[in-house]
This record gives sequence, structure tokens and C-alpha cells, in this order.
Amino acid sequence: MWILKPTKPGSPLSGNREKSAAIQKEKASSYNLTFMPEKMIRARHILCGLVLIALFSCRKENTGDPGMAGAADSVKYNPDWTFASHGNADQDYQMVFPQQQVNSIEIRMTAAQWTSIRANVKTIVGTEFGMAGGGPPPATNATEPDYVDVSLTFNGKTWKNVGFRLKGNSTLRTAWQTGNYKLPFRLNFDEFEDKYPATTDQHFFGFEEMSFSPGAKDPSLIREKAASDIFRMAGIPCAQTAFYRVSIDFGSGLRYCGVYTGIELPDDNMIKEQFGEEKGNIYKPESNLTSFNISLFEKKNNETTADYSDVQQLVSILNSPTRTSSPAQWRTQLEAVFNVDHFLKYLAINNGMVNWDSYGVMAHNFYLYHHSVKKLTWIPWDHNEALNGSPGITGTTGGGGPAGRSGLSLSMNEVTASWPLIRYLADDPVYLQTYKTRLREFRNNVFLESPMNALFDTYYNLIAPHVTGPNGEQPGATYLTGGATGFSAALTALKSHVTSRRALIATYVP
Repeated sequence: MWILKPTKPGSPLSGNREKSAAIQKEKASSYNLTFMPEKMIRARHILCGLVLIALFSCRKENTGDPGMAGAADSVKYNPDWTFASHGNADQDYQMVFPQQQVNSIEIRMTAAQWTSIRANVKTIVGTEFGMAGGGPPPATNATEPDYVDVSLTFNGKTWKNVGFRLKGNSTLRTAWQTGNYKLPFRLNFDEFEDKYPATTDQHFFGFEEMSFSPGAKDPSLIREKAASDIFRMAGIPCAQTAFYRVSIDFGSGLRYCGVYTGIELPDDNMIKEQFGEEKGNIYKPESNLTSFNISLFEKKNNETTADYSDVQQLVSILNSPTRTSSPAQWRTQLEAVFNVDHFLKYLAINNGMVNWDSYGVMAHNFYLYHHSVKKLTWIPWDHNEALNGSPGITGTTGGGGPAGRSGLSLSMNEVTASWPLIRYLADDPVYLQTYKTRLREFRNNVFLESPMNALFDTYYNLIAPHVTGPNGEQPGATYLTGGATGFSAALTALKSHVTSRRALIATYVP
């Protein structure tokens, strides 16, 4: 009988998922055809079986110590572990982001961890929890709060050692200084895998991270979700969202912290899901794009590759003198590195429905993804301030937002060269016409009263039992004022907002 037999020790027989071509070649060359009698083959098989039995008999018992990695060890460490729910499985959007129900999660931390969080955030915000401070918040927090490892329960299953940290700027400061326990936070399910190896690649039904928005400054509690949905309805990739009923144990028992909007992270699954690829650079900038500063372009992937040439080119071309000396050449060069039409469409939608907390007022709340065909593409982010206020057709600097900030007027005449991606595109007659066309399309095809009102009603009715009444939000962990009456009035205000904005758009672009 002929069999394949290794002719030298150390042949690569391990079960790695992917082997390089060099290893495959070495493996092929390490075999030759050798004749062995059938009795010898049976003897070898028996011997191998005995060796395997001995090895498994001597294997160290997995007592649940998090230091022992692997799927079997994860199950020992957490009996609720399954690959579909806790492993690095395919994303289950229906489970994590359902559109017809409110999910419920419970988060548990120790009193010591809550004390640690309070001490850490005090160094960022400048005050103790529940103690107001003076002055407006800065454009961004200099540092992010630290993670602590908590347990999370969902649908009767527990996730252990999940990374939990508070997040946000003005939203966090507002909640912190007023002592509001409805705090914005983020979860990272494998943040502590180095400390607890049994949680290596731990996910939440395929999602590694999630962000949770508490609906600050939004008495309707649906603006974050509605704005994200409106962007996608109009063809702008945007994070998926869902409503969550959140309860948190800060070390002294579970406390209902109200209705949140759970949001996927663009750098987790959204890019691949909505763009069909994810190899290109993903950035979360804090830049107004007047000049390139590497510290203002946080890379969310490809971190080991120090290649920022794509965003460097964008900033260079955007601010090039060619813009005025040869506009056609400037447009060609800009479109070679940046998806201009996509941005103008985003800008029309953002201005049409109103969202002051975005580029043009604040140098954050957007991502850039380098698509292989569409080039650098704009991704909107953070919409709890959307669908609110009514800047006119023309505007002036300053306005009704915090520290004089407000949304942009439809014509954007007030935007200065400190926001070149808006100012320079609006100054170009070709791009200005495209912007107006996209604004008209948004009003006529997407931002219609009937579907918008139906969308708002659906979300209002979905979350109402968790917002008002016996199972509703509680004092000390809510942003609602006026109870059920205020909640209902906010719905009416949203519908009126759509009507008034549609009329204004029609005046600007008949």
C-alpha cells in the first residue's frame, strides 16, 4: 500500500486557517511516496490513537480560569457562551438592530468601578458628578474616559468582562454636571481580552463595539435614529440604529436609565455591510481641513501602515490656488481623490433637515472611508442634535446653539474659509448647482410629510411604554421635561419641523 509519509521532522502539519505559499511549498517537498505493509499501517494507527488518548487524559482541567483561551475555554469561563452570540460570528442585524421592538440590556459594575469612573471623568470634565461647572464645553474632550470591565445581560445571556466607558463632549458634560445617570456610553466586547483571554474576540452577535446615545437635548428621543434612517433613505451610508431599554447597576443595584439609541460603529461592520469592502483607510477626523495635521486624523484601521497620503492629498488639493486660477482643473483633481457629489448630497440633506453639530460648525462628527472606486467618501455621525431649529435661507455667524452655534443656512453664505470643504465648493458655480439639485431632490423624493410623519409615529409608539407611565423613565435618569405631555409635544414639533423646512427649501430651490 502506498501512503504519504513525512521524510523529515518538523513538517508543517498544523491546522492554521491560512498558510503562505512558501509553507505550502515546503510541505509538498517534505513528502515522498513510501511503501508500508497494511499491518504496519494498522499498528501505527493504533499507536497514534493511544498517544492521543494519553495526551487528552493528561490535559489540564479547564476550571474556568480566564487565562485559558479558545472556544472550549470560553464556554467553561462563561456557560452562556455560544459562537453565534459571543464569538466573532457573522453580524446579526435583526437581533442587535431590530426595527420593530425595543431591546433591553442590563449592565453591572461594582461600586469600586463606579468610583473609578467618577475620579477619571472628573479629570476630563473638571467637576465631580452632580456638580455644575461654568463655561461652554470645548470643541472636543482632550482625552477619552477609561474603560472598566462590566458584565452585560441580554435575552437571558451574560457577556463577561465587557469594556464600558463614558463618551461624548457636551452631552457627557451636561449629564455629568447635573448628576443625570442617563449617561452616554460605549461598549467594546473584547476590550479586556489581554487580561481575560477567554474573552478573546468576544462579540455581541457579531458586533465588536456599540455606541449608546441617551437622547440628550431631545425630548422626542427619536432624532438620532430618525436622522440616521433619513440619510440611508436618501442613499447616504450611515450607521444602523435601534432603541434599547438600558438598566445599569452602579454598585448598589440595578437602576433603569431610560431609552437609548444603540448605534453601530462605522469602523466595526458598517463599512463592509454598506460599501461592500473594507480594505481602504477609515478615518475619524477632528479637522476643519484647512491644513493637514496627522494628529487630527485618527485611523480606525490599517494602524500599522503609516500612510496618510489620501487625506493629505485631499487637504492639499482642496486648498490649492488652482481652485481660483483653473477651476476646471481643480475640480478634476479634487474628484480624483474625493467623492464630491456624495458630499454635496450629504450636505444638502444635513442642511435641509438641520443638524448644527457637524462640519461647518464643529470639526468633528464625521468619518472618511477610502473606497477603491468612489475614493474618500464622507460618512455622517452623531445626530442627536438633528431635526431641530430653523436656520433661514441666508444666515449670519453665531446663532441659537450652545455658545452661539447653530445649523447652517440653506445658502451657506455665512460659512467662512475656515471650513474650506463647504466654502470652496459653495463658491464654485458647478458644485453650487449640484448642491441645489440634491437639495431639491431631497425635498421632493425623501423629506415628504407623509412618510416622515409615519416614521416619527412608528418610533414614538414603539418607545412610549418605556418613556412614560409606570415603566417609563425615572427622575435622575432622564432628559424629559413635562412628562407625557412634553414627550407628545416633541412629536408634534418634529412634524412641524418637516413642514417648515420643506417650505423653506422650496423657496430657495423652486
